[in-house]
Amino acid sequence: MRIMAQVAMVMNLDKCIGCHTCSVTCKQVWTNRPGLEYVYFNNVETKPGVGYPRGYEDQDRWRGGWTLDTKGRLQLKAGGRVRRLLQMYYNPDLPSIDDYGEPWTYDYGTVIDAPLGTPNPSAHSISTLTGRGMRIRWGSNFDDDLAGAPEHAPSDPNLAGIEERVRMEFEQVFMFYLPRICEHCLNPSCVASCPSGAMYKRAEDGIVLVDQNRCRGWRFCVSGCPYKKVYFNYKTGKAEKCTFCFPRIEAGQPTICSETCVGRLRYLGLLLYDADAVLGAATTPDPQDLYEAQLSVFLDPEDPAIRAEAARQGIPDDWIEAARRSPVHALAVRHRVALPLHPEFRTLPMVWYIPPLSPVADVVHAEGYDHADPDRVFATIDSLRVPVEYLANLFTAGRAETVRLVLRRLATVRAVMRAVQLGRDPGEDLPRSVGMTAEDVDDLYRLLAIAKYEERYVIPQVHAEDAGALTAQHQQLFCSLDGEGGPGMGGQGYPPPAGSPAGGPPMFRGDDGRPRANLLGWDGTGDPSRLFPRKDPFPGKDPIPGEEAP
Repeated sequence: MRIMAQVAMVMNLDKCIGCHTCSVTCKQVWTNRPGLEYVYFNNVETKPGVGYPRGYEDQDRWRGGWTLDTKGRLQLKAGGRVRRLLQMYYNPDLPSIDDYGEPWTYDYGTVIDAPLGTPNPSAHSISTLTGRGMRIRWGSNFDDDLAGAPEHAPSDPNLAGIEERVRMEFEQVFMFYLPRICEHCLNPSCVASCPSGAMYKRAEDGIVLVDQNRCRGWRFCVSGCPYKKVYFNYKTGKAEKCTFCFPRIEAGQPTICSETCVGRLRYLGLLLYDADAVLGAATTPDPQDLYEAQLSVFLDPEDPAIRAEAARQGIPDDWIEAARRSPVHALAVRHRVALPLHPEFRTLPMVWYIPPLSPVADVVHAEGYDHADPDRVFATIDSLRVPVEYLANLFTAGRAETVRLVLRRLATVRAVMRAVQLGRDPGEDLPRSVGMTAEDVDDLYRLLAIAKYEERYVIPQVHAEDAGALTAQHQQLFCSLDGEGGPGMGGQGYPPPAGSPAGGPPMFRGDDGRPRANLLGWDGTGDPSRLFPRKDPFPGKDPIPGEEAP
């Protein structure tokens, strides 16, 4: 048994209001550079819908993720080395820019420079790729809130098998929001697809990253990822992807999408898993059994034997303790109310979702609520406006019973807590009917409804013995919204390190030992002398202000 730690996320879809704040803040922090205009590491999709890029879930078309060969062995759906070698200079499995939506801006100069008296000058859309005028046809949120649903929604692959039912009930239309980031999978197909070895999964926390120095821009990682969360920077010729805000994670802070989420729907925590069991789980023959197989990979951090073995294998004690307090472990493994997105892709994704239940409450009360009658509470699960079969196609490879059990547990929590609020005895029959105890109901209620900041985000910091290397590597990559009083809140953003001039750019030493200025941490005031070359008054290396000259 090889024990490893994985940083993971759970999102409660009942709380997502589709405000896209997470997308905006992620865009500002990570993808506001040239070449990434069309890129959203975090995006929020409306379901049913075709998503971003358009139709990314259709692996018959894009051939992403893994499949099993005739002998039950795992292989990339895009094919082996020979097929990929033949496609080195022509890859038909890549989405085009039209599938993402060509990025655009507007010809503001036409309006600004228009002569006085010009009647109604207008700014026309211009492609940021070519600089030419364009007609806007598609974008990342063109089907947001079911916009154009009669035309686009039938192309949603998750409607397979229930097309007639949805078409007949479209007057009772349903929708919910699905925020998406990179899944940071246990068995990432993007890593296996990369010919240059630039994609890698960090051993210490499982975050999947791209080594920009080794990337050669072959883009097999883009086609290999079934979630299409790897993007090509057309300015640098490199692949880029969601980094799980690793500089913030290393500091014990949540990702920027979690920090700024209006609905507080995201949870972050550690999971301990057996790395030797990953291959066996991913090669489970029946796709509908993959969810249970993935759960079997995770280890119980409450087990003294597991804790002792994890410590023996080098996992720090505070990380093991963080795994014990992890809200992700509680929601996904202990209570089993969070489900993985498309387990049939066989990547063992590590971003989990609590399916939406909200519409059932009003239906239950309209038909007559009886907290003592489980059948009355659960009677409308199959009558939800969001079909259980649709949720099953999203989260359990089509196994509807698993989704029904999750929805019943969520309904149980609501029913029990409502009874408590009304001064009634909730009894134990209702929790027992879904395999829960009264303590489970209370714990789940606290996590889903009233969890505080430190309960939703349980992220251990990196250790001091690793801080030097991490600082040198990531000093220029911290998020500009770090710390209290960041930009937009009356502060100056990231506080400058000790020794930096007040208001000036924060300093750190580069590989050559000379001081460097961090532009992302400069508030625009003070003396920016180190931003420009100047004559060196000191022999050897120049001291950081506050240090003595050598």
